[in-house]
Amino acid sequence: MSLAVPPATEFPVLAREGLVYLDSAATSQTPRPVIEAMDRYYNDYRASIHRGVYPLAAEATDAYEGAREKVAAFAGSTAGETVFTRNATEAINIAARGLAGPGDRVAVTQMDHHSNIVPWQLVGAELDWVRVDDEGLLDLDALDAALARGPKVVAFPHVSNVLGTINPIAEITRRAHDAGALVVVDGAQAAPHLPIDVGEIDFYAWTGHKAYGPTGIGVLHGRRALLEQIPPLLGGGHMISRVLDDGFTPAEPPAKFEAGTMPIAEAIGLGAAVDWLSDIGMDAVRAHALDVVGYAYERLSELSDLTLYGPSDVELRGSVIAFAMDGIHPHDVAEIIGREGVCVRAGHHCAQPLMRRLGVSATSRASFAVHSTRDEVDRLVAALDTVRGVFA
Repeated sequence: MSLAVPPATEFPVLAREGLVYLDSAATSQTPRPVIEAMDRYYNDYRASIHRGVYPLAAEATDAYEGAREKVAAFAGSTAGETVFTRNATEAINIAARGLAGPGDRVAVTQMDHHSNIVPWQLVGAELDWVRVDDEGLLDLDALDAALARGPKVVAFPHVSNVLGTINPIAEITRRAHDAGALVVVDGAQAAPHLPIDVGEIDFYAWTGHKAYGPTGIGVLHGRRALLEQIPPLLGGGHMISRVLDDGFTPAEPPAKFEAGTMPIAEAIGLGAAVDWLSDIGMDAVRAHALDVVGYAYERLSELSDLTLYGPSDVELRGSVIAFAMDGIHPHDVAEIIGREGVCVRAGHHCAQPLMRRLGVSATSRASFAVHSTRDEVDRLVAALDTVRGVFA
């Protein structure tokens, strides 16, 4: 498969005339092979999984568990350490409920998404904030200072959903483990764009709908010993080994964390999405991102009324560029360029602590995907000129 994927062929939504979709960091578009894989489940072998012994149920179970194998391999994990969840948020909540409690110290960063902040607050943990420097990079000296205070967990994003910063996850994990802390990584913005290998990371969470897959399916990769140790988030069918009048014994992971009927079609769709990405090659995906994001950063940097956030070195940046236009609210920018068919996100991007660090209430954010082109960057720049005209 070529990276020059014809939008009208591979992405049905992108066949709409004049559409420039630059909001993949929120939700990516879905290629036809993913849609077709889910359609085959609904059309050819729809049945519940694991419980039935008839051929249709066996086929559905094989497809579901086959998707788990694909997803595990995609991230350098194993099937027994790969849990399907509703989304990355649920995945992080499973980790938080299992690892921390009232008074436990958890180091988080100023660039974290709310999904890697609020779950720790819900369990009563004491948060220790690691600062972001003026270039948008994580201050590793501040991390070391936080580690010296003895956190139980270090939680951070692989890639910031606002700054685009790619954090050195192997180095952070090494430092955290040396200090006796466990590591939880929010990989939602990394999995669709970078080669990933969960390696020595204790828990790594990501989501299907940002990785060319369907909504309603997420992933938690966890070290087997920890998955066996922590309690399930939900109770009910499938997640049990035995139920007595006065208690129950949970099933082995990953079933332990997959209560009830899971999103079967969605898991199959995610398996197709990682197949699709693997066919392209994640190194090629990253090379394409560097080209398009680098061009976008160059073009946007030429606009004197724009402030860009995050690293100026695109090698340290993922597939997003957040910006603010002098004197114009980001929501107005997004609404006006939306009339031109250019779709960007505006708001605090579920990162209010980071907004406070940047000294703004909101930004506009353009995010790119394998189908993004330099011509679409030019469309964005031209649309911003329309904004100037409206407010002139």
